[in-house]
Amino acid sequence: MLASDRIVRLKTVLARTGLSRSTIYRKIAEGTFPAQIRISVNGAGWRESDINRWIANPVAWRPGSGRDLDGV
Repeated sequence: MLASDRIVRLKTVLARTGLSRSTIYRKIAEGTFPAQIRISVNGAGWRESDINRWIANPVAWRPGSGRDLDGV
C-alpha cells in the first residue's frame, strides 16, 4: 500500500461515489467495484486509491489494475 493511501469507510465511499450501499455491495460481488479490506475484527474499509480509480473510470475498473505495478 502506498504511504499516502488512506483507508476510507463506507460513509465516505457512499458520499464520493453517489452509489447506494446495496449497489456498492452488488458491484463488489460482480467484480466491478473495489472490494473492502479488513482493518479490524469488526471493521472494514476501502483503499482511497482504489475508490479514486473507480471514480475516474468506473467502466474500465478491474481489481488490481494500476496497483503494485513495480511488484512491491
